Amino acid sequence: MYIKKEDQAATVWQTVMGGKGEILSRIFLDPKDAAGAGRLFAVNTIAPGCSIGYHSHEGEFEVYYILSGTAKIVDEGEEYLLHAGDMMQCKSGHAHSIENAGEAPLEHIALILYENPAHVTD
Repeated sequence: MYIKKEDQAATVWQTVMGGKGEILSRIFLDPKDAAGAGRLFAVNTIAPGCSIGYHSHEGEFEVYYILSGTAKIVDEGEEYLLHAGDMMQCKSGHAHSIENAGEAPLEHIALILYENPAHVTD
C-alpha cells in the first residue's frame, strides 16, 4: 500500500488543546491500518507563534520528531528547544505542549501510541 502526500487526509485544527492559532495535520497512516498500535500518525505543521496547548496522556504516549523549524517543548513543566532531527516522548501519566518558537513553519511527526497495544494476528 502507498498513499501519495496529496491523497493523505489533511485537517486544519484551531486552538488545539487550548493552544494558539492553527495546526495543519496530515494523517499519513489511518489508525485502522496500524494493527492496534495507536490512534494518531500525522505530520503536523505549526505556523510561527502557534501551538498545541499543555495536555496529558493516560494509557498512551506521544512522540514528536522534529522535521524542520524550532519547537519550544514544555515537558512536565520544563522548557526545551528542539530542532530538526530532535525528538521528545511524553509517557502515559505525563503532560506536554509544543509551540513554534521560530520564524519559519514548524513541521513534526506526531505519533500517539497505545501503552499496551492490542496485538493483531492473522
